[in-house]
Amino acid sequence: MSKPQPSRKRASGRSILVVHGPNLNLLGSREPRIYGRETLAAINARLAAAAQARGARLATFQSNHEGDLIDRVQAARAEKVDWIILNPGGLTHTSVALRDALAAVAIPFVEVHLSNIHAREPFRRHSYFSDLAAGSIVGLGSRGYDLALEYALGRD
Repeated sequence: MSKPQPSRKRASGRSILVVHGPNLNLLGSREPRIYGRETLAAINARLAAAAQARGARLATFQSNHEGDLIDRVQAARAEKVDWIILNPGGLTHTSVALRDALAAVAIPFVEVHLSNIHAREPFRRHSYFSDLAAGSIVGLGSRGYDLALEYALGRD
């Protein structure tokens, strides 16, 4: 017997926010051996097209500033965002404040990392977000965003 698949109907009308942390604006040129050659604009365009095809709304936001990321997460609650896809970048290992913002808004989120943070330097192996996240996707490159979007679109 096959496992039930998420209903495609759930995505219609859903609002998804993708939040990209510090230095992700440099994707495509920043350490391509680790982060790949795809640009952030290309990733965002692919996600927007996939969301639109499913009848969902998708917004993206990137900042190199912790406070701007916190403000954007807090605004998401008033906007009635259903899910957040979060790549906190280097703030993964340092930002209690961004973690607190996510806890405060209580919007479910998926944590995404392009690289496998568990196979990198010891200081990168701890995430302040993983225990709050519905799930974490690490080490699959930009494909991790696609998987996170598919998950968010199929969840209640």
